[in-house]
Amino acid sequence: MIALLSDCLLFQLTNGESVPCSAEMISVELVGNDGWLDPEVLRHAAASVFHYFKNDLCRESVTVGEFAGALEKVLRNLGFTIRAGAMEPRSPETGETDLGLMARESGDGFELFFFPRLRDELRARLRQAPRVLRFRGLRGCVKQLAGARRWSVRCEKLQDHIVEYLRQCLIAEPEATECALVVE
Repeated sequence: MIALLSDCLLFQLTNGESVPCSAEMISVELVGNDGWLDPEVLRHAAASVFHYFKNDLCRESVTVGEFAGALEKVLRNLGFTIRAGAMEPRSPETGETDLGLMARESGDGFELFFFPRLRDELRARLRQAPRVLRFRGLRGCVKQLAGARRWSVRCEKLQDHIVEYLRQCLIAEPEATECALVVE
């Protein structure tokens, strides 16, 4: 028997055949969807599920159905509806905010005006009772607030500060009982 690479899982097909795949190989196959789902989100979700089976459960093989079921669950928790192999955004249950736009609208006030606006935005979104609060454009937002052209240590610290601030704001709000936070 040939040894399986450390970064591969055996995928058991319905016809009984097993195919070795790495997380990257799975992602490449999955990215060929209709194009409405961000390939980066899909890649990270597939890698997370792969890691779960490979490292957390210490499995060397998994059925395609098991993997698809786990991936479906992850994507649902991120605010997507999966129906018969097609994924659709779950609009009424997902509140989405563009952090880059908020940073640009803060103008020369930089962080001084940004953080209070961020908390107000989070509260406004929570009033709509979403299952998922998605804040996108974090990298551009950080560079805008820091006045940086290139990513730096200051950018890294500011990014961590924004994510932690959002977490703390979410915890402090009574409406956030069953709401997931996604910052990308």
